[in-house]
Amino acid sequence: MRNQIDLLATVTVLGVLEQAYFVLQVIYARRKFKISPPETTGHPEFERIFRAQVNCSEYFPIFVSLLWVAGIFFHQGAAAASGLLYLCARLQYFHGYARAPHGRLGPLYASARLLWLLLGLAVAGLLGHFLPLGAAAAAALGGRLRLLLGAP
Repeated sequence: MRNQIDLLATVTVLGVLEQAYFVLQVIYARRKFKISPPETTGHPEFERIFRAQVNCSEYFPIFVSLLWVAGIFFHQGAAAASGLLYLCARLQYFHGYARAPHGRLGPLYASARLLWLLLGLAVAGLLGHFLPLGAAAAAALGGRLRLLLGAP
C-alpha cells in the first residue's frame, strides 16, 4: 500500500515544509521591521511578505485535498508531478510578491492552472470510479498516462 501513496505523501510533506518556510519569513520580517503580533501593517515589505504567506496558506487545504483525490483516484504520478509544479509556482509567487506586488502575477496564474489541472484529474478519477463508461475511459487514459510516465 505504501508504494501506492508514497509520492503523494512526499509532496504533502514538502508542502508542509514550504508552509513552514513562509511562516518563518513572516517571523523574520516582523523582527526586521519591529512589528509585533498581532499587528499586520507597517513597512510595505513586511505587508507584502505577510500577505504572500496568508495567500499561500489559504490555498493549501484546497491543494492537499485535490492532490490526494487526484492521486488516489486518477494517477499518483500525475498528481505528484502536478503537485511539485504547484509548490514551485507558489514559492515563486511568494518571492515575487515579497519583492513587488506585480511579481506575483505570473506564478499566481501558473499555480491556479495547476489547481485546475488537479481538479480535472480528481474529477476524471472519481467519474472513472463511479461510472462504468467513465471507468473505461479513465482506464484507457490512465494506461496512456502510465506509458508516458514510464510506470508499470
